[in-house]
Amino acid sequence: MGYHHLALACTDIQAIHDFYEGVMGFDLVKVEVQPVHEGGWAKHFFYRMEDDSKFVAFWELHEVPGVGEIETNLSRAAGVPDVINHISFDVIDRADLMRRKQQWLDAGLRVLEVNHNWCHSIYTRDPNDNMVEFCLTTGSFTAEDRRTALAALSSTEPAYSKPPASVEVAKPG
Repeated sequence: MGYHHLALACTDIQAIHDFYEGVMGFDLVKVEVQPVHEGGWAKHFFYRMEDDSKFVAFWELHEVPGVGEIETNLSRAAGVPDVINHISFDVIDRADLMRRKQQWLDAGLRVLEVNHNWCHSIYTRDPNDNMVEFCLTTGSFTAEDRRTALAALSSTEPAYSKPPASVEVAKPG
């Protein structure tokens, strides 16, 4: 089971569209325009990720009472460091991951690449200032991994994980 869609508020739908369709390669396939129960109205834009069952969606709000300045950075809104709340998309293989990295660089974006030892990730920021990630699982999970994860549920002392195998920053141009 996966999720159907992730829905986020935005303040600049054109910038969101330029990024998610133009840079990420997701297709805008649907918009729902509707009144908001509390008042005002909204547009809900759906971007298809790989098929008609997986989407990332964005809300553009209009005249909704009590809604002032919207903080679209999920981590900043929650009061946590930027790397905590982020959006991660999968890729099919290493070639796809490197293709995505080049897409971002060609779009003028800075790319952080991290080999986490069990997965390989690239990160950049979207127009909402959220960290977005493409991630490739490169390892498998063992019974020991599960025991360690279960023990961490109740541990009060940190048992640090092995540091990433590599961390690199690529700048456009």
